[in-house]
Amino acid sequence: MPVDYSHVSPSEAISIQKEIRNQVNLVPLDREIKTIAGADISFNKHSDTVYAGIIVLSYPELEIIESATTVFKTTFPYVPGLLAFREVPALQQVWQQLNHKPDALILDGHGIAHPRRVGVASHFGILEGVVTIGCAKSLLAGSFKMPENVPFSTSPMVHREETIGTALRTKVNCKPVFISPGHLITLDESVDIVKHCTRRYRIPEPTRLAHLLVNKVRKEHK
Repeated sequence: MPVDYSHVSPSEAISIQKEIRNQVNLVPLDREIKTIAGADISFNKHSDTVYAGIIVLSYPELEIIESATTVFKTTFPYVPGLLAFREVPALQQVWQQLNHKPDALILDGHGIAHPRRVGVASHFGILEGVVTIGCAKSLLAGSFKMPENVPFSTSPMVHREETIGTALRTKVNCKPVFISPGHLITLDESVDIVKHCTRRYRIPEPTRLAHLLVNKVRKEHK
């Protein structure tokens, strides 16, 4: 069953994050990655409706195996740094629908590149015990130097003198994406997987396809 955060206050959510942080385990992969999934969420910050989707692909071929979506109601408020409390229950509901659980999951969000080191990728990874990677389109914590304008150039993301992720330039003349390990994987492995999942677009295929899937559901739901 998805976790129930409906009666959790923002201050209680921060306490939960601090507890979860102690469970984050950034260790080398213990399996060969044969399937990879992308997860995305869409919502209006003033609405209680959350649209969530996961798409499972073969790896490294990136051929679609399966997808699932849900329309979820949440009462947790929109608070930057606490978005996992709106997103994770919806993603768990989608996860339960999958017949093929992937070897690793890339989420449109952060792993440890978070002020309290527990973004949505880490949060979800711990609750479900799955390998997770955060691949975000914007910076939430720390700073970085802009990578060279060359495909797959990188720059470390640093927060409080700790390396928390990697800014990865996936295409020339495009802003970088921000990679951080979520759970049960290292930073270097996370970056390598995102590189292998990158095709013609700035965003890696798993989360790009999940984004298209979620937007389709959102349009159909109106």
